[in-house]
Amino acid sequence: MLVDTNVLVDVLENDPQWADWSITQLRVQSQIHRLVINQIIYSELSLTFSTVEALDETLAAMALQVIEMPKPALFLAGKAFVQYRRNGGVKSNVLGDFFIGAHAAVSNLPILTRDVQRYKSYFPSVRLFSPE
Repeated sequence: MLVDTNVLVDVLENDPQWADWSITQLRVQSQIHRLVINQIIYSELSLTFSTVEALDETLAAMALQVIEMPKPALFLAGKAFVQYRRNGGVKSNVLGDFFIGAHAAVSNLPILTRDVQRYKSYFPSVRLFSPE
């Protein structure tokens, strides 16, 4: 199961609204799935850490592994982004959610997330675990 950045940030920053939900979901899902992140999520998380070592130690303590994104996922992310732009999307660079969604779609991984809209719209085959 890919763990989206927002769930991890909830825990790391002890978000008053979402930390309890995110912690509970991480505990529950870790009993069912192997919890992983990819390079995009790693990069997004790096914003809250001062060193690679600190981030790696935190990921190890949370029993999260970083897995590689396959080339077909990178290709699918680009195609989904083109569709997003054709649908009126205003961002001009490929967004992290497209890489994460494509990785999940190609690798048949569910995503634990609080941000479901783009995943539902552009990767409808991906199983989402969210508050909704």
